[in-house]
Amino acid sequence: MSGSGGNGDQGGRSEAFKRATAGALRAIGGQKDVQVTFQAGPAQVSETKVRLPPPSRSLPDAEIARVRGAADSAALRLRHHDSAVHAARTPEPREAREVYDALEQARIEVVGSRHMNGVAANLRARLDLECEQGGYARMTRREQLPTATALALLARERLDGTPAPETAQAVLGLWRDSLAEGADSALDALAASKDDQNAYARAARRLLAAYDLAESEGDTEEQDEEEEGSESGEDEEESESEQPPSPQQEQGRGAADQTLSAEQEDASAGDAEEQDETEHEEGGAEGEDRPGGPQQERQANQAEIGSAYRVFTQEFDEEIAAESLCDADELSRLRQQLDQQLHNMQGVVSKLANRLQRKLMAQQTRAWEFDQEEGILDAGRLARIVVNPLLSLSYKHERDTDFRDTVVTLLLDNSGSMRGRPISVAAMCGDILARTLERCGVKVEILGFTTRAWKGGHSRERWVAAGKPRDPGRLNDLRHIVYKAADMPWRRARRNLGLMLREGLLKENIDGEALAWAHRRLRVRPESRRILMVISDGAPVDDSTLSVNSGSYLERHLREVIAEIEKSRGVELIAIGIGHDVTRYYRRAVTITDAEELGGTMLAKLSELFDEKGSRTGGRRLRAA
Repeated sequence: MSGSGGNGDQGGRSEAFKRATAGALRAIGGQKDVQVTFQAGPAQVSETKVRLPPPSRSLPDAEIARVRGAADSAALRLRHHDSAVHAARTPEPREAREVYDALEQARIEVVGSRHMNGVAANLRARLDLECEQGGYARMTRREQLPTATALALLARERLDGTPAPETAQAVLGLWRDSLAEGADSALDALAASKDDQNAYARAARRLLAAYDLAESEGDTEEQDEEEEGSESGEDEEESESEQPPSPQQEQGRGAADQTLSAEQEDASAGDAEEQDETEHEEGGAEGEDRPGGPQQERQANQAEIGSAYRVFTQEFDEEIAAESLCDADELSRLRQQLDQQLHNMQGVVSKLANRLQRKLMAQQTRAWEFDQEEGILDAGRLARIVVNPLLSLSYKHERDTDFRDTVVTLLLDNSGSMRGRPISVAAMCGDILARTLERCGVKVEILGFTTRAWKGGHSRERWVAAGKPRDPGRLNDLRHIVYKAADMPWRRARRNLGLMLREGLLKENIDGEALAWAHRRLRVRPESRRILMVISDGAPVDDSTLSVNSGSYLERHLREVIAEIEKSRGVELIAIGIGHDVTRYYRRAVTITDAEELGGTMLAKLSELFDEKGSRTGGRRLRAA
């Protein structure tokens, strides 16, 4: 009884804390009608809704500091942030947007808390906790600290004169010692204009330009004038060489040489498609699943990539196990963070997972054949045997159902647009799916795809050093991550799935090559049935590649790879799009509008595939007695 009473007291304390936090948020933010909810995932703020991380029933001190800090930060954003002004100067490249948003959040918190000591203390406690949990004290190289985090911390120091948390001082010192040209004056401009969001946004663009993340506002205005025809010549060429245009800018530029290049490329792509179709018809499906040596693997790779699709260099690409990307302590911490979020959605998804498990186990259940002349004595016929021992047909024997051994590959988009709730839900669903199918004897492989760097990385540097040859093709360093190999038990791979929550992991997405990579891994598996499920939230985007190729370059290649996989009969391909219509790419696909629907959709689609009546993909039907 005493334990029950203690739990009730803790629950009441937690609810009281939520009410007080929501009330303080509305008062500080000056928005009495704003809706405040406590849900798993990162905090989110809009004009009418605020989502905060949920506190546990025990309310430890660290958690109180985290929730209070998130609430105060959201309240100050409601009061001191103009979303229209912010959006007017938001840069297009993804990494630049992250830095721009982080700098604005730093301004909001410094300006809003300077006359409220309690709020300032809450925000400081939250920042200290984030730096400690982020492992900043263990970082020994400058590139280990994400650019957005580093520049936001440097900006905070200039804005309020307070040093960054002690745990971040060592790695932040590496950033101070190597400030880009113009960065120091841009930081001073941020501090001088912190009370004027317009001027602050212009200074933020100067800082982005100093790190070659985006053009400064002055550069953008000049380029707009050039596009209108008021200026031309060498200045435009020099600007292009210093800062690659975004895909949208490239499409709008309309220069004659780029148009001609795009037309030539489209023509060569059409010829290549015709050649591929001819070769496929002549070659048929002969040797489709036969693994070969390294030379054959390279040829298969090029065939899947497509002759019209080029790669400038594969030297810097990597296929890497998840546990190799961070140390064991950080991986454990990230897994704990995933477990906390998993607890909140375990109920609904687990019901669906159990339903799928029952369906699979029912298909694998062994059956009995009765009224046999020999075999095991049928206990139900004992009375008949006693009456007439010579009576035949009193035996039974067991036979197995014909359940085909199966492997499922889950290919997850690890691009920056998946950051926040989508990637958390994807990691949780992958975890539940792997556990469920493993209990049913179905092997599961979980893969992720992104790039090693923003803006092209070493590949682009190599291209620039080579004199920027025309039509370089893909111009970024791929990173393909193996979170769980098919033969690895879930208990050994469970920590790896937490890596998806790591800050700085999610970058660009080059879907076509990732899909070809996952398909190659599946083709050499010994299982008789192979299923490839792709989870993505957008079309393939890589600013570096699209700045020097046509705007549809990566999308066209993705369509080619999908067509090749769907034409072959070795792999069943299915896709789920989160807020992105994937039905225009994949023959078997479904689109969801909210990441929270992902778990149910994944399990429902797998259920359809395993349904003995509906599974005819590839011309073969799942058989069960």
